[in-house]
Amino acid sequence: MDAKKHVANFGAGPAKLPRSVLLEAQKELVDYKGLGISVLEMSHRTSDFSKIIKTAENCLRELLNIPGNYKVIFLQGGGSGQFSGIPLNLIGLKEARCADYVVTGAWSAKAAKEAEKYAKVNLVHPKLSSYTKIPDPSTWNLNPDASYIYYCANETVHGVEFDFVPDVGKAVLVCDMSSNFLSRPVDVSKFGVIFAGAQKNVGCAGVTVVIVREDLLGFALKECPIVLDYKVQVENSSLYNTPPCYSIYIMGLVLEWIKNNGGAMAMDKFSQIKSQMIYDIIDKSNGFYVCPVEKKSRSRMNVPFRIGSIKGDEALEKEFLDKAVENNMISLKGHRSVGGIRASLYNAVTMEDVEKLAMFMKSFMKMHPKQT
Repeated sequence: MDAKKHVANFGAGPAKLPRSVLLEAQKELVDYKGLGISVLEMSHRTSDFSKIIKTAENCLRELLNIPGNYKVIFLQGGGSGQFSGIPLNLIGLKEARCADYVVTGAWSAKAAKEAEKYAKVNLVHPKLSSYTKIPDPSTWNLNPDASYIYYCANETVHGVEFDFVPDVGKAVLVCDMSSNFLSRPVDVSKFGVIFAGAQKNVGCAGVTVVIVREDLLGFALKECPIVLDYKVQVENSSLYNTPPCYSIYIMGLVLEWIKNNGGAMAMDKFSQIKSQMIYDIIDKSNGFYVCPVEKKSRSRMNVPFRIGSIKGDEALEKEFLDKAVENNMISLKGHRSVGGIRASLYNAVTMEDVEKLAMFMKSFMKMHPKQT
């Protein structure tokens, strides 16, 4: 690809994929490993697809050092499907049928609202006036009768990220890691369930990874759709129904790419460097760029900011986005619910992409000296 035509994609998801993965998929699209057919045409019941799905699982287990008493399944429905899947599978763990929810942004708020259909939901801290921080865990009001405690590790809309795993003792901890999955090492043994939509850090849209401790299987409510029943899917090796075959294939390629590039530890290091590059410009801009999130809760994955003031200057932000596109940088517009600018810096976003954005932010600021 001509360097002048290289597009830096800062989309929040579906997001950028590693170029080597795209080239491999392109090469194998028409003829997968000499079979004469594409993965898109391949039956999920064949030994060839079984190898694809098993290879992806094994690579994931290696990358996260997943203990043997945890099962890995690949489901459909995205993270939003698991907003239902979690309570449907776990609320029956205790008779009280209640769950604790830590609401720190749009996605955990949606998850809590969905859970109310099946359970009594306890919000562990008072509703935040704005999603700009993570309340101190010492202030959380946890219910000892709760079947599980739920939180979202990284809120893509508001740019709020946990840099710690909440200590909840022996309670069942559930985490939505959709937008920072495999961007840092994780001690899986601290969780009952981890789930992640693939389309941000580990693949393309269509497949959701669920990692579930085996002693939590078999408690699904009778109302639970069978395709969301973890026990059924585990017993059928994610093949109870036709899975998102091509999305699993792509995810397998991305997992291999992560493995070959230093694993979760290396992804963590690069994430810190990339995000700090942008936060440094924001913090040294004399208020020209403003990030609303408290520093200790800032996301490495999604960097939201306003231009001109904390509320943003609409004209300046439109000019910024227009000029960014002229410079082959796309998907920098903030989520429709909050506006502003958002740069998503997932694993496949390169250092060169981020350096390009940083240089553009500096030059744009110099074009508007009266605003600084």
